[in-house]
Amino acid sequence: MAEITIVAEAPRPIGSRAAGRLRAAGRIPGVIYGHGRDPLPISVDGRALRTALTTGAGLNALLSLQVGSETHLTLAREIQRDPVRSTVTHVDFLIVGRDEIVAAEVPIVLVGEARKVAQADGLIEQQLSTLTVHATPANIPSHIDVFINEMEVGDTIRVGGILLPPGVSTDLDPEEPVVNAARGVEEDAGEGEGGTSEAAVSGS
Repeated sequence: MAEITIVAEAPRPIGSRAAGRLRAAGRIPGVIYGHGRDPLPISVDGRALRTALTTGAGLNALLSLQVGSETHLTLAREIQRDPVRSTVTHVDFLIVGRDEIVAAEVPIVLVGEARKVAQADGLIEQQLSTLTVHATPANIPSHIDVFINEMEVGDTIRVGGILLPPGVSTDLDPEEPVVNAARGVEEDAGEGEGGTSEAAVSGS
């Protein structure tokens, strides 16, 4: 995973009014912490941060924050957003080491088409949308692929059945279901009760 450089300004003024003025000027307040150092209030350019967090690495992008003469390798954590506009309002940046094992939430992506499930009028139910993994910062995957092509009604893919990239592990229970191939609910015209399938039987 390539590092993305962002220039940060420190120290920044503290308080809600000061934070509001920063955001009005296009900057996002934040804090750098970790590795035994005192939390350092900073601000970063909002556009630069948005660009950094919308690459293929997503929210697990490896960020090199330049603060004066210092450079800190970080991951964005505790991202706060405006409840209405969903814009980022504050970010905590965790200092990490290149050889340090860190935890990260990684999206699970269903890949392929479960044709046998579709032919049986079944549906795919994704039980987990993210997976907590452990890896060095550069080895955190952008996503985890789960292939559903060979699934049939009644099948379940569990955490233990996911192929993780080299250097990546998870502490989640191997028996935890990730995706199920369930039998569709058929409408019973005689009793006037039934159901409809709400899940698509295909992945990306």
